[in-house]
Amino acid sequence: MSAANRAPLRSKLSRAALLPAVAAASALTLSACSSGGASGGGGDTNFVMGKDGISTAKKGERAAAPDLSGKTVNGGKLDVASYKGKVVVLNVWGSWCAPCRAEAPNFEKVSKHLGTKGVQFVGINTRDTSIQNAVAFEKQYGISYESLYDPTGKLMLRFKKGTLNPQAVPSTLVLDREGKIAARSLAGLSEDNLRKMIAPVLAEK
Repeated sequence: MSAANRAPLRSKLSRAALLPAVAAASALTLSACSSGGASGGGGDTNFVMGKDGISTAKKGERAAAPDLSGKTVNGGKLDVASYKGKVVVLNVWGSWCAPCRAEAPNFEKVSKHLGTKGVQFVGINTRDTSIQNAVAFEKQYGISYESLYDPTGKLMLRFKKGTLNPQAVPSTLVLDREGKIAARSLAGLSEDNLRKMIAPVLAEK
């Protein structure tokens, strides 16, 4: 083979070798922090997409939340099932996630306002390999409610397929008083949208 023919061949081989690396880098970027999306990964969850990217499920068609218990960011123990009878707001977050930082003040403000009205907020901290980072995040934003520490995402994987997308952080679920999933957002929430997400569930008898 001539030198002229070998040069294009080397170029093609280099590009072929580069493609997997580019794909891997893209996947890593996606998993590092996402502002959410419409897909929860398939599965029949009976969610109906509404305004502002908030999905809801009708009473009688809601899936029960899985066991969500374990160690908290502050070193205590927490079992979400103990809040049955209250409306529970579950927020999946990470200190490394910019949209999580943007919505954190909204969550703290609404949790304080609705805490006396039968609403309990609980965080699920994910993919923070250092618990100190999670602690610092809560201190910075004055988060007063507890968060389960879930660095490997095991708690997220307990949900029925299609409920949560592990790459969509932050994500928020609202559980009705029976511990069933009534509403979902796979993106960061403004204060207004967070209140709109909670209000119909809180109004249920």
